Amino acid sequence: QVQLVESGGGLVQAGGSLRLSCAASGSIDSIYYMAWHRQAPGKQRELVALINNGGSTNYADSVKGRFTISRDNAKNTVNLQMNSLKTEDTAVYYCRAALRLTTASVTTLYWGQGTQVTVSS
Repeated sequence: QVQLVESGGGLVQAGGSLRLSCAASGSIDSIYYMAWHRQAPGKQRELVALINNGGSTNYADSVKGRFTISRDNAKNTVNLQMNSLKTEDTAVYYCRAALRLTTASVTTLYWGQGTQVTVSS
């Protein structure tokens, strides 16, 4: 019923930039927040950045000042602009959305399939 499709991952040198995008599609009534998480090999998945439907944002301390999350409510998309990338930013990045379907009265969490970001030294 709902799909979150990420794009924009790839290989970049340290100090470079990448922009990730995530588009939500399906029978969506409302999206309360969208977020990016990441999981590096051998590590737990962690929250990178979150933006709610009012535009308020939260960032992990490790990315503050380097990453910017933005959202297009009309298109149900969320972007993550990543600048000054470091090798420790290497991970699979996942999009997450808390949303309500047109056919439901509860909020449900959905995840994208993930996109690989590799930062080389």
